[in-house]
Amino acid sequence: MYLLDSNLIIYAGQAEHEPLRQFIEAETPLVSEVSRLEALGYHKLGGAERGFLEAFFDAAVVLPISRAIVDRAIELRQQRTLSLGDAFIGATALEHGLTLATRNVKDFAWIAGLQVTDPLAS
Repeated sequence: MYLLDSNLIIYAGQAEHEPLRQFIEAETPLVSEVSRLEALGYHKLGGAERGFLEAFFDAAVVLPISRAIVDRAIELRQQRTLSLGDAFIGATALEHGLTLATRNVKDFAWIAGLQVTDPLAS
């Protein structure tokens, strides 16, 4: 199973990423509550984009941030410079034993035990 990174959720709303939408439909990946915050919290989000994202998150399985995920995110940030969002998303994937689907494979490749894939890579 997959945890879908925020960047792929945003890309899925763009017309040119039909293969990504097919991947999401076929795999039904899970998402982190952090991705909901990152995607919907963007201050320049347009009405159509907001509508797509709200519908996406209403239909998605959104994983909450637990104490175990916070503790794992702390451990990750102690090892290397990592944004708060990436720390939470990486920790969520690890805690749930999920492969992380992201466009930013290199940002997560160093994390021991984390499986990472880019569904947009050819």
